[in-house]
Amino acid sequence: MFFNHRILQEARKESVPLLDRLSFLGIYSNNLDEFFRVRVASLSRILEEPSLDKISHHNLKKSLKTINKLNEKYSKEYTEAVREVRACLETHGIYILDNESLDEEQQDFLTHFFYDKLNGSVNPIWLSNINDITTLEDNRIYLMVEKIDNDARGKTRYAIVKVPDRQFGRWVILPSSEGRSNIMYLDDVVRFCLPLIFLGLKDSTYRAYSFKFTKDAEMEMDNDQDYSTLERIAAGVDSRKRGDAVRVIFDKEMPKHMRKRILDRLDMGGLDTSLCGGRYQNHKDLMKFPDCGHQELKYPAWKHEMKEVFLSSRSLLEAIREKDQFIHVPYQSFDGYIRLLREAAIKPEVKSIKTTLYRLAKDSKVVKALITAARNGKKVTAVVELLARFDEESNIKWSKRMQQEGVNVIFGVEGLKVHSKLLLIESSKGNIACVGTGNFHEGNAKVYTDYLMMTSRTRIVNEVSKVFDFIDRPFMNPRFTELLVSPNAMKSRLLRMIDNEIKNASSGNEAWIKVKINHITDRDMVAKLYEASMAGVKIDIVIRGNCSIVPGVEGVSENIRCVGIIDRYLEHSRILVFCNGGNNKYYIGSADWMPRNLVNRIEVLAPVYDEDMRRDLLRTIDYGLKDTSNGRLVSGDGEDVIQQPEIGDSPFRSQEMLQMQS
Repeated sequence: MFFNHRILQEARKESVPLLDRLSFLGIYSNNLDEFFRVRVASLSRILEEPSLDKISHHNLKKSLKTINKLNEKYSKEYTEAVREVRACLETHGIYILDNESLDEEQQDFLTHFFYDKLNGSVNPIWLSNINDITTLEDNRIYLMVEKIDNDARGKTRYAIVKVPDRQFGRWVILPSSEGRSNIMYLDDVVRFCLPLIFLGLKDSTYRAYSFKFTKDAEMEMDNDQDYSTLERIAAGVDSRKRGDAVRVIFDKEMPKHMRKRILDRLDMGGLDTSLCGGRYQNHKDLMKFPDCGHQELKYPAWKHEMKEVFLSSRSLLEAIREKDQFIHVPYQSFDGYIRLLREAAIKPEVKSIKTTLYRLAKDSKVVKALITAARNGKKVTAVVELLARFDEESNIKWSKRMQQEGVNVIFGVEGLKVHSKLLLIESSKGNIACVGTGNFHEGNAKVYTDYLMMTSRTRIVNEVSKVFDFIDRPFMNPRFTELLVSPNAMKSRLLRMIDNEIKNASSGNEAWIKVKINHITDRDMVAKLYEASMAGVKIDIVIRGNCSIVPGVEGVSENIRCVGIIDRYLEHSRILVFCNGGNNKYYIGSADWMPRNLVNRIEVLAPVYDEDMRRDLLRTIDYGLKDTSNGRLVSGDGEDVIQQPEIGDSPFRSQEMLQMQS
């Protein structure tokens, strides 16, 4: 939750363009939903295990209470942030109207909007006919409607209406008035249209209050051998619809008797989270707030240029055989990777292509290139991770399409997620491998910072091939000398490299570690970093999310500094640099320092030998460490503050500098 709080802090910075502040508020909301669907739900599930010992039960219960306390605190801060941003919008002539602040023209517009679009898409369900609200879709916006007949009896009935935002979008642009841009939540459009929705029933007065609930996102897996892996995952995705509710948020103005009706039908446990919120839920839609022509209220566009080698008419495969090539997205265009796939798909010298696919874009150019290769007679193998959370349905769809087109689709290893980012091109003129830090996903590559390294170095290429052999035949126990591979020996080799720095520091030699990573939570890794700090090893970490290290504790971690960057791009690349007695070691890859990455997944970290790429990697880490615009000193208590520039210096913004120099 501390990482998400840093996003909330960014949304409150007046130096951030107004519409981008709205976007950060949307990101915060979306992250929070996923946190409760996955992390909190997992803790709640473990807490219910009858075999759980008393100490573990106590600690888990304490953790959930802490989460709920932080969530309540941050929720109030979030509400204030939304209020601040809305006030700023009005200073620029952008007004968000509700159903009670409409002029005659706008009311007429919405009446026509109902009959032209909404009619038939908003269908009330009487609450008396619903015994269990969790049978409805979670993470959607619902209105709890109170209908009171305007006659002597004044009979009251309750209904639930789902707001059809996925069909019509969350925002409705109304006719302008007095030079103002007017926007309305679709929720309020539905509120305005309630008399039309219930047309044909008795004349009534309506009150409507929003709520939403979040279910446990864990899938129930049927391991019946009569079903294929794909069929079992598809059934598991469907099982999410039956998950237990773990959080409900409702409009704080909702009367208690209406709130009770909802909670009774959600069967919320004592530790599950019930929160009073504002009038509107699902703030993730703020990421798509219309700009109303105000481009000046957004960050200026940053171009994603292709590097010269990827634009050249010369064979890219030949260029890679001469020298390692790399792409740093989104500063450099991901289209360079698409160029590599396309060339491999049509060149006669290429005999086969193997790749791992964790998440795929909606209209994936990567998959299209693989299909082209298969049609051109190449032997194409795609290792698709069907358990990439919340992308299972998309991955199933693409897997079926590739199978139809002749691609050999492998669904990973039972019990081990395949999270590594690998490509192997086998050619009569020499094989080539690509190792990445992020998904081969065009959409991600526009907003996630990641590296892709392309190499023909025989020792690396041969070991990438061994990884694919291991995925295909997991009973093997291959040894790797170049690559760090989990679950084989990545963790033990990382610990040995840290031990080497400890040894050098103890001998009075130069010793340091520089890391850029997403999460550090593995206990052994944390303990070893503390040991290194106490031995005098200087440890600098650029970290995005979860961090179990508390830096700056005298006698324990005073040699550890952690900086977290929240900016327009999501920091995602994993880079490791070890001093190694002056003969520096560089690695990039897919693994964070978490138990799941080091033990329960197939991950790969690859050594980097190319001097140009090494300089680029070190620059990326160093720029992150010196960021005094968006770099926060991670303290371990969630109260992270932005690093301050030296007196007389201007703030240094790492992403902006990397963009300018790419």
